[in-house]
Amino acid sequence: MTSSTNLIDGRAIAAQLLAELAPRVAALKARGVEPGLAFVRVGEDPASKVYVGRKEKACAELGIRSETHVLPEMALEVELLALLQRLNADARWHGILVQFPLPRHIRPAAVSAAVAPHKDVDGFHPLNMGRLLLGEPGGFEPCTPAGIRELLVRSNVPLDGAEVVILGRGNIVGKPLAAMLCQKAPHANATVTLCHSATRDLKGHCRRADVLVAAMGVPEFVKADMVKPGAVVIDVGVNRVPDPAARGGSRLVGDVNFAAVQPIAGKITPNPGGVGPMTIAMLLRNTVRAAELAAGLQ
Repeated sequence: MTSSTNLIDGRAIAAQLLAELAPRVAALKARGVEPGLAFVRVGEDPASKVYVGRKEKACAELGIRSETHVLPEMALEVELLALLQRLNADARWHGILVQFPLPRHIRPAAVSAAVAPHKDVDGFHPLNMGRLLLGEPGGFEPCTPAGIRELLVRSNVPLDGAEVVILGRGNIVGKPLAAMLCQKAPHANATVTLCHSATRDLKGHCRRADVLVAAMGVPEFVKADMVKPGAVVIDVGVNRVPDPAARGGSRLVGDVNFAAVQPIAGKITPNPGGVGPMTIAMLLRNTVRAAELAAGLQ
C-alpha cells in the first residue's frame, strides 16, 4: 500500500477523545469544579518549552485551567521538591506534570515519587507504575503508552494473542507499554517482546511482529527489511537530523524510515501526526478523571 489509506491518524483519534472529554468537563463545571493542571519546567530547554506550550494550548481549548511554574536551570532538587509539595497541597490543581528531561543534578525518580499519586496525571509515581504492572485498576497510566494502546484499539488492531515487539526498554514508553499489553484483560493479552541494544537477532524479532513499536530514539532505524508485510507499525521517535535543504538546517524524523516501510505495513502512524497528539489527549483525560475523583464523581 502506497496511499494514505493505511495511515493511523493520531490527530483525528485525539480529536475524538477530546470531544468525549468535553461533556465531562462541562459536568464538572456545573458542579463548581474547574479541572486544573499545573505544569513544572526546570530550565529553558527549547523542546520542553514547545511541548509545555502545546499542552497549555490543549488545556485552554478543552476548558482546563493550567499554570506553568518555571525554575531556573541551576535550581536545586530540594527547591523543585518543595514546589511539588506546595502544588500537592493546593486544591486548585487536580493534576501535576513535571516536564522531562530534567537537569542532570536532579534525580528523575525522586521527582516522580514527590508528586502525589492522585495528582500524578503523567503516570510515573511508583504507586501508579506498580498498579500498572500488577494489572490493578485505579491508577493513572503513563500518557504515551496509553495513547499508543488507544490508537491500536480505535484502529481495530487485534491485540488478543498478537505478537507485539517493542524497540526500546525506557521507563517512559517501552516498559509501561509492555506491562499494558501483556495483561490478561480486554484490549491487551498480547505476547510482548521488549527489545533493546543487547537483543540478539533484532531483525528476526521485528519480522515476527504483528505490531511493531519503535521507541528507541534512533533516526529512521526501522527499515523495510525489518517489517513483516501487513504488520502494524507505531513510530514513537522524535529525532532532529541535519538537512541543509530544510528551514533551519535540520528536520524532525521518527524511528521508522516511513517512506520505505509504509508500502509494506498494514497500518502505520505518520510522524508527526501519530503518537504525539495522543500523548496530550491522554494527559487531559487523566486530568479530567483526577478532577472527577476529587469531586467524588468516580
